[in-house]
Amino acid sequence: MKILAAVLAMALTFAGVSTARGEMKTEVVEYRHGDVALEGYLAYDDSFQGKRPGVLVVHEWYGHTPYVRKRAEQLALLGYVAFALDMYGKGVRAKDAKEAAAFAGIYMGDRMLMRARAAAGLDVLRRRKEVDTARLAAIGYCFGEPRFSNWPVAGRIWPRWQASTGC
Repeated sequence: MKILAAVLAMALTFAGVSTARGEMKTEVVEYRHGDVALEGYLAYDDSFQGKRPGVLVVHEWYGHTPYVRKRAEQLALLGYVAFALDMYGKGVRAKDAKEAAAFAGIYMGDRMLMRARAAAGLDVLRRRKEVDTARLAAIGYCFGEPRFSNWPVAGRIWPRWQASTGC
């Protein structure tokens, strides 16, 4: 946790992002990937005028839980527009580690599906008027952590810094 805060503080220093606080804006965002309904979570601080960096937040293997939403809010307070995507589908949450492993295994075994599902979340983030699409990053937790370090997005490579709570 302390490492994540230190990395984000350094990134903000070098990126020139304001940390002035206004009102936290959050929004549950329903979106789709093909026939699958997904439910993500957007957070940003509305005191910042103009476009700001966007961060795609990928949940751990249990699915889109309150934990990933809290992380999106923490990033928003640091000056980012954060979108916590939903890899599994609206309301799909693992009850235990066995079920979590089964859910995660679907995506670990099908990288094209994983990338397409993540791209659907990225599209939501990119379409937001608050986001500077030239400054995008992705972070993840356990299941989501190692997935995007070399993922080409629109001819670009994701920034190399990532954070993880570990597995």
